[in-house]
Amino acid sequence: MNNELLDKVESKTKVSKDTIVDLANKIEASGLKDEKVLRDVINTLSTITNKEVPKERADKIIDIIMNDGVPNNIDKMF
Repeated sequence: MNNELLDKVESKTKVSKDTIVDLANKIEASGLKDEKVLRDVINTLSTITNKEVPKERADKIIDIIMNDGVPNNIDKMF
């Protein structure tokens, strides 16, 4: 993963690069098609950022991810 992108995400979220990389590796290992892993990642991010993610929003995020609705180039999102 691009260090510059990680630095931007870390500065905006206050989440360490190591945590980001660990989460990315967990997601990569699941191929983005394991609902349990995705829920775990969402819950972890929710805890790390101290932001509640309602079940309905988590369901929507998972639906988008599992149905290939995520852009291929996440660099453009920041």
